[in-house]
Amino acid sequence: MTVAPEAETRPVPEDHVRLTIDGIEIDAPKGELLIRTAERMGITIPRFCDHPLLDPAGACRQCLVEVEVNGRAMPKPQASCTITVADGMVVKTQKTSQVADKAQQGVMELLLINHPLDCPVCDKGGECPLQNQALKHGRADSRFRDTKRTFAKPVPISDQVLLDRERCVLCQRCTRFSKEIAGDPFIELLERGAVQQIGIGEQQPFQSYFSGNTIQICPVGALTSTAYRFRSRPFDLVSTPGQCEHCASGCEIRTDWRRGKVMRRLAGDDPEVNEEWICDKGRFAFRYATAGDRITRPLVRGEDGELRESSWTEALQTAASGLIAARDSGGVGVLPGGRLTAEDAYAYAKFARVALRTNDIDFRARPHSDEELRFLESAVAGVAPADGVTYADLEAAPAVVCVGFEPEEESPIVFLRLRKAARKGSTAVFHVSSRNSPGVDKTTVITHSGGPVRTGSLVPCVPGGEAAALQSLPAEVDEALRGQGAVLLVGERAAEVPGLFSEVLRTSQRTGSRVAWIPRRAGERGALEAGALPTLLPGARPVVDEAARTDVERIWGLLPGSLPATSGRDLNAIVAAAAAGELSGLVVGGVDPGDLPDPALAEKALREAGFVVSLELRPSAATEHADVVLPIAPAVEKNGSYLNWEGRRREFSTTIDGTGALPDCRVLDTLAVEMDVDLFTQTPAAAVAELRKLGTHVGGRTAGPDEPVLHAPRPGPGRAVLATWRQLLDNGSLQAEEPNLAGTARSRVAMLSRATAQRAEISEGQRLELRTERGAIVLPAEIAEMPDDVVWVPADSGPSRVRSALGAGHGSLVDIAPAPAAGPECNGHAPAHRGGNA
Repeated sequence: MTVAPEAETRPVPEDHVRLTIDGIEIDAPKGELLIRTAERMGITIPRFCDHPLLDPAGACRQCLVEVEVNGRAMPKPQASCTITVADGMVVKTQKTSQVADKAQQGVMELLLINHPLDCPVCDKGGECPLQNQALKHGRADSRFRDTKRTFAKPVPISDQVLLDRERCVLCQRCTRFSKEIAGDPFIELLERGAVQQIGIGEQQPFQSYFSGNTIQICPVGALTSTAYRFRSRPFDLVSTPGQCEHCASGCEIRTDWRRGKVMRRLAGDDPEVNEEWICDKGRFAFRYATAGDRITRPLVRGEDGELRESSWTEALQTAASGLIAARDSGGVGVLPGGRLTAEDAYAYAKFARVALRTNDIDFRARPHSDEELRFLESAVAGVAPADGVTYADLEAAPAVVCVGFEPEEESPIVFLRLRKAARKGSTAVFHVSSRNSPGVDKTTVITHSGGPVRTGSLVPCVPGGEAAALQSLPAEVDEALRGQGAVLLVGERAAEVPGLFSEVLRTSQRTGSRVAWIPRRAGERGALEAGALPTLLPGARPVVDEAARTDVERIWGLLPGSLPATSGRDLNAIVAAAAAGELSGLVVGGVDPGDLPDPALAEKALREAGFVVSLELRPSAATEHADVVLPIAPAVEKNGSYLNWEGRRREFSTTIDGTGALPDCRVLDTLAVEMDVDLFTQTPAAAVAELRKLGTHVGGRTAGPDEPVLHAPRPGPGRAVLATWRQLLDNGSLQAEEPNLAGTARSRVAMLSRATAQRAEISEGQRLELRTERGAIVLPAEIAEMPDDVVWVPADSGPSRVRSALGAGHGSLVDIAPAPAAGPECNGHAPAHRGGNA
C-alpha cells in the first residue's frame, strides 16, 4: 500500500505504535493484542480460544496470520490472539494472505477430525462459532476417512452442567474462566496429547456460582445445561433483553422464550455493569413464574374461613371496604418487601400516603435498625449515580473494605469486579468478618503463573464486633483506605450490629474513603428512592419537612396538609402494633415472616390484624392469613425498572405478554379507585413518569447516625456467638422448581474453630446442635479458621432456618453441644419457606 505523504509525517500518539494490517495503516496502543487491533478496523479473524475478558492462551491456533517485523517475515504464521502490536509491523490476515488462509483451513480441518457431525441435535446448532467458521473458513470436503473418536456422554460436570467430550476443541475457555474470573478451578484439562480432555477431579464437582457462564462462552456444544438440553433450537426462540430480579447487582440478561414459555436466560453484554457474566441464580432461577401453585386468580376468604377464587371486581371491592374500615379505626401498615420494581415501590409509597393516610410503610423485610434508617437517609437516599460509587470505581480503587457484606453470596457481580481488580494488582480487598469464606479467599489471594499472591486480607472479628474492628483497623488497612478513591462497602448484615453504620461514616470521614451501601435484594435501592420508608417521601424527601410535603402534595394534586406530618412506624413497630391489636389492617407484598427479625411475632401479627390484603405470586405464610389475595405479575410478565446498588436505573420490557397478570402498581391503582382515590399508577410508565417529575430532594438532608461502638457479647461455657448470613443459593422462593440449581448449593454445615469444638466436645463431621429457648438446629460440624467461641451457620439454607428455628440472628448467643444420637436435622419447627423476597 502506498502511504500518502501527510500520513508519513503524521506523528504517532504517545504510548502508541504504528503498524499495517491488510495494507491499511493504523495506530494502536502499546501492548494491544493484534487480534483486537484488527477488530477495531472491522477485520474479523476467526478464533475459538480468544475472549476479550480472558487472558490470552493461543490454544486453538485458528487465528493464525502472516506477520512481518522490521522487514523480516516471521518463519511461520503467528497466533494473533497472543502477539502484541509492534512499531512497523506488517500483518496479513486471511483476507490478503494465502499463507494465512491455508493455515486457518488446516487448523479447521484438524479440529474437525474427531468432532462429531451432530449439528442437527446439538444444542449449539444455529449459534455455533465452529459451525459458522467451518462454513466460512474451512475446506469444502474432509480428507479424514478413519473412525472418529467417541466418549461416553454426557459427563455431569455438576448438577447443571453436562459435558460432551467429543465435541470439545480444547480452547480452554471454560477452564480459564473458572480460574481467572470466578476463582473456582474445579474444571481442568486432564490427560495429555491425543487423549487430552476437559474434566473434573474425582469427588470434586464443579461447585461454582458462575458455572453457567462456561456454557455460554463455550464455542461448541461441549458444555450444555441440564435444564435446557434438547429443549429447543436457537432459531425457534424469541430473544428479549431484560434485567435480573434476584439481587442488587443490576445484571443485563437476555431471555429466550417460545410459545409463551421462557426456555433459558443468558448473560447480556453490558461493559459498565456485568460485562458478559451472570451468576447461576440469575441464569437458571426463572421457573418460579410457572410454578404449579402460582396464584393466577384473586382469592377472597369466605364465611367458612377458607380462601376461594373470585372475580377481580369482588376481590377489589372486598379489599377496599376492609381497608377503609381498618384505616378509619386503628390504621393500616404497609409492608411492600424488597422484590419490587421502582415503579411498584412508588405505587406502594403513594398508596400508603394517599389511600391509607399513613406513613406506616417499610420495605425492609429483614433485620434492620433505626441506625440503618438514618444512614440510608443521610448517605444513600437521593444520591445520583454520578455522585455515588460505581463498578468502575471499585475496579480503580486502591483499596476496598467489605463490612457486614459477603460479596460472592450477596452481590456476585460485585464479587467478580473485586476479584478482577485484585488480579490486576491495582486493588487490595479487605473483609471485616468472622471467617475466611470462599469469597474472601478468592479476592484476597490471587494465583498467577508465579504462584499465589496476597492482595488483601481478612480482618477477623467476633460477630457483633465489626464496629470495634473497624475502629481499630490494622495499620496496613487504615493506610490503604486513605488512598484516593478507596471504598467502604457495607451490606444489609450491618443493620444487626449496633454502632456499625455510625462507625462506617466515621471511618469514611477519618480516611477520606467513599461509602457504598449494597442491599441483597433487587428492589431495595429503588424502594428507598420511591419513598417506601416511614421517614421518607418519594425523591428522598423527609416526611417531617413541611416544604417537602408541600412539594409532594402539589405534584400529587392534593390539598395542603393532606399528607401525614409525622414519621411512621418501621417494620418492627408495624409488626408489634398489629400483633398487639393496635393496627387494624396490613397490606403485605411478597413478605415471608421467616425473613423478619421475629418470625413468631410476625405470624401473630398476621393472625391478629383485623384485615390483611396480600399481593403475591404463590402461596405463603402471608396468604394463609390474608382476607384477600391479589395475584401480581412476575418480572418476566411486566415492564419497569430496578435501581441497582449504584443507583443506576435498569429498565426492562415485558417478555411474556398476554398472560393477564398485572403489576403491583396497576393492582394498587385499581384498588385505590375502589377507595375513591386516584394514584395514576395504572402502568409502570405512568408511575415512573410521575416519579421523575418529583425528582430528587436536595435540601433538608438528615444528619448521619452517631451511635457508640458496642462490644461484642461474650459467651459463657457451652455457648457461642452466632455468625450467619444468607448464601446465594438457599431456600428462597424465587429458586423454586430448580432442582439442578439447588444441587449446586454450598454445604450446610456449622463452622467453628478447633478450640471451640474441643470445648464443646465435638469432632469434625459430628452433628452439632445450636439451641435457644425458641428451638434448635442440627448440622454437621466443620473445623475452620475463625475466632474462638464463634459458630457460623447459613441463615436460610436447608434445615438451617436461623430466624424461624432459633429466633436469633448475627451476633446472638446460642447454646452449642453434640446433637442427640437420633432426631431430625432441625427441630425448631420452622415453617416451609414458600414465599418471600429471596
